[in-house]
Amino acid sequence: MKNKYFPVFLKKISIILIIGLSFSSCDNYPNEIPNHEVTAQWADMTLFITKNTPANSPTFASRCLGYMGLAQYESVVHGDLNHQSLAGQLNQLESLPLPQSEYSYNWLIVLNRSQSLLLKSLYLQTSDENKLKIDSLENRIYKILKKSTDRKIASQSIAFGTELAKAIFEWSKSDGGHRGYLKNFDQEFRREPFDGSWKPPLFAQSFSHKPLHPNWGENRTFSPKNTLLELPTYITYQTSKESDYYNQFIEVYQKEKNLTKEEKEAAIWWSDDPDETFSPGGHLYYITNSLIRKNKPSTITSAKILAMVGMSVADAFIKCWKWKYHFFTERPNTFIPEFIDQKWESFWPDPPFPSFPSGHAIQASAAATALINTFENNTELIDSAHVGRERDHVRNIEFKARSYKSIWEVAKETADSRFYGGIHTRQDNKVGMEQGAIIAKNIINFNWKK
Repeated sequence: MKNKYFPVFLKKISIILIIGLSFSSCDNYPNEIPNHEVTAQWADMTLFITKNTPANSPTFASRCLGYMGLAQYESVVHGDLNHQSLAGQLNQLESLPLPQSEYSYNWLIVLNRSQSLLLKSLYLQTSDENKLKIDSLENRIYKILKKSTDRKIASQSIAFGTELAKAIFEWSKSDGGHRGYLKNFDQEFRREPFDGSWKPPLFAQSFSHKPLHPNWGENRTFSPKNTLLELPTYITYQTSKESDYYNQFIEVYQKEKNLTKEEKEAAIWWSDDPDETFSPGGHLYYITNSLIRKNKPSTITSAKILAMVGMSVADAFIKCWKWKYHFFTERPNTFIPEFIDQKWESFWPDPPFPSFPSGHAIQASAAATALINTFENNTELIDSAHVGRERDHVRNIEFKARSYKSIWEVAKETADSRFYGGIHTRQDNKVGMEQGAIIAKNIINFNWKK
């Protein structure tokens, strides 16, 4: 009789054997690796795990990017004479482990170890195969770095990286989002409907008719100042054709009727469905990584910009969700069929949460603001994030690399894509862009330097 579990068992054994053989000799590895490439390869792995872990969401992914970026910075900051730890400045984080003054460290080994351990801790639910991939990257980079490192220094570096990752993970557990993937859709959530309130859409991205993470806005932000941000202004509900509220939706309706091929491509490119991609926040982390590879900055600069972008995006999602569930506003897919055109349907399906402000706009603006703090705004770049994906057959759109003449152009197109998709109004995007910049500046304004 055939054992139905035998093929799975063989597959796991094969993975272990391949990894074991690949690390049996240091001779298979180059003698060095560029410093910025160590940070970049861990950003790659973070995005891979984000994309390939079930039950992920834009909210949970943004949280992980914040902690992974911070860990990059904290793992190398003590090796730089001009920068200092953010402990004591971050929300409810009084201290982090300090290196021992009598020891020497290879800071890239510290980074390598802390990224591996923290990623497996934050994404505890990822597959065993994915965890083996994380271990594989850690071992490969370590084999290269240890060639030029004293054995005792290497050992001390691994120990410090382990201690640092554990401390950051322990702090993360109290933020309100720990293991958030277990409660993506709150089945107990109830809210009395009102004029203009959000309703679960019929044309939707999600199978669930319960909203995603209704309590995410209560989570701890990285910046204490971001916790205290005031509510933005929202246009009052009105159905008369002369009202500002009505005009927001008629503009969405008219745009959908006249979408250009370029606008359709933008809407699909930035859709970033977490079931298919590394999420909206991951897309901006990807662009950050591409700029690191293009500009090859120092270790501290590479780690710092990943920390700035990661924490800015994480805080942007927390504040966005706070405001989404405060205002609890409807999307065009409910207003337009009721008051403009009963048969109307958006170009892109609705996500499972309220509208105002736009999550895409707020996190893209936050990321771009953080990036411009390091790179020139007029930096040209090519975004290849989704190259290779199968074309969208429903909308007849291919995934082709997109080029930009500035960093801010990326943020603007990200926001506009949701307007083109018919799931956000201009006011959702405008306020999102404004608030994202404020949120990022509160991260930028930490005392990074001594």
